[in-house]
Amino acid sequence: MSQVIHKTAGGNAAFHNFHNDYAHIADPNERRRLALAEIDKAPFGWYHVRAIVVAGIGFFTDAYDLFAVNMITSMLGVVFWHDAKTNPGKIPTKADTAIKVATSSGTVVGQVGFGILADIVGRKRMYGLELILIIFATVAQALSAHSPATSIVGVIVFWRVLMGIGIGGDYPLSSIITSEFATTKWRGAMMGSVFAMQGIGQFAAAMIALIVTAGFKESLVTAKTVAHCDGVCGLAVDKMWRVIVGFGAVPGCVALYYRLTIPETPRYTFDVSRDIMKGGSDIKAYVAGKPEGTPDEITRVKAKQEDAEQLEIPQASYKDFFSHYMQWKNGKVLLGTAGSWFLLDVAFYGLGLNNSIILTQIGYANGANVYKIFYNQAVGNLIITCAGAIPGYWATVATVDTIGRKPIQFMGFTLLTAIFCIIGFAYHHLSGKALLALYVLAQFFFNFGPNATTFIVPGECFPTRYRSSSHGISAASGKVGSIIAQVLIGPLRTRGAPKGSSASPWLNHVMEIYAVFMFAGIFTTMLIPETKRKTLEQLAGEVEGTPEYDPNNLRATMHSKSIDSSVNVISPEKQV
Repeated sequence: MSQVIHKTAGGNAAFHNFHNDYAHIADPNERRRLALAEIDKAPFGWYHVRAIVVAGIGFFTDAYDLFAVNMITSMLGVVFWHDAKTNPGKIPTKADTAIKVATSSGTVVGQVGFGILADIVGRKRMYGLELILIIFATVAQALSAHSPATSIVGVIVFWRVLMGIGIGGDYPLSSIITSEFATTKWRGAMMGSVFAMQGIGQFAAAMIALIVTAGFKESLVTAKTVAHCDGVCGLAVDKMWRVIVGFGAVPGCVALYYRLTIPETPRYTFDVSRDIMKGGSDIKAYVAGKPEGTPDEITRVKAKQEDAEQLEIPQASYKDFFSHYMQWKNGKVLLGTAGSWFLLDVAFYGLGLNNSIILTQIGYANGANVYKIFYNQAVGNLIITCAGAIPGYWATVATVDTIGRKPIQFMGFTLLTAIFCIIGFAYHHLSGKALLALYVLAQFFFNFGPNATTFIVPGECFPTRYRSSSHGISAASGKVGSIIAQVLIGPLRTRGAPKGSSASPWLNHVMEIYAVFMFAGIFTTMLIPETKRKTLEQLAGEVEGTPEYDPNNLRATMHSKSIDSSVNVISPEKQV
């Protein structure tokens, strides 16, 4: 029996009409497969660069806001605790911890919430909303002030929780959108490039702090210590922290338009919206740099109705979600991604809390006056970031599609276990230079290791209908680990120290605890699949004849039947 095939108008050399390429194919599942192959096999081009930049600017902003807080809190101490009875000019430990943990707490909510919503309402509808929230909360922080009714800590904590929700939303959305638009051959490098913008964000935070410190030098040199920084010095520091915070909104404003106008990912349109014609149209829009595809609406509605009964795509539901992950072969992957991220972030954020100790070892913790104190702090953070973090990020980008995700993560956890064991058990025998070298190595293998791969793998290894939710759950597990590191494990380093002292007599034991977490990460890595140069559909178990093929998958089972019974390819000459 012949079938009516609908063609759509439009298309030229720059804006190819992929739908018409396959309009003669009756089976919508085959049209879907061929259209997605256009993305998977596309040569690396400017539209891929555009996707990396748009997603990467968000991660630049995230990292800037997250890591700038280390320099901001010391400035807050000068401004708002200048008249404190104990340690004047320094922020209390509890206030410092509350401000830092607030962001991580909001991030957990954002990762899970935005991750689930992106699977329900679509990536396009959610993308940009998280950036609006980050921009709004960032500007609000920069304008915050103390009042008789509300302390500065309470106000900043409130805005940083909201900012954290936005930052959390950026994790699953940027990862999934980059993954679903990427060419298979270089998908890991594209996702790694987005994540590597974190290193640039850390660098920018320290650089802006250095610039504003130099700008207010004349005011800062008037005070020898933070306890004596009042008058013009106090006013300068108050302006400095607001400029540093406020600058975090600038790159977000640049990227906002492009995020709001990015087309919906074709995989979401195909698999969740179940609109084959619109998905094909969105592919050509993406390649041409257009906001979205615009097929003829009447033809599109007719085609969607006709395709509905033939589609082999499982529909997302709570029942299907739990039945999918209750199977060990699927559940172990989520356990592997979430567990690895959790274990990583305990040590990654825990080590970050001890930056001041490393800065002391390299002579960048103190200064002859307030200007030198803030100058050395900024330069020290620049050195740490450039020495280990940034090279590690880009080493991953260069090798992740050749070496593979799993070997890099396994190598990273193994070497980090050894590094933390050396720091922990030999801490009192290490010179300052040796400790600095080990710290730089740890930063390098965090980023040329599990810090990058735990972001990449969850964006690839789950089916489209649950990909964003699963990435959000994995990322949220990591942030729970960072909260534990900051609230429970971090304070252990001062155990046994005299009251009011900044000594860290238990630091070696804390490093040993981190070594245990890194060792456990080796075993969670065994639960994740290798995703190198495999299509997202193959990783979801949809491609028959591959090791990942799942015979219990509804789509795969029906596809096998359709090959035997109902595939009907109609040539253009036989169209009715």
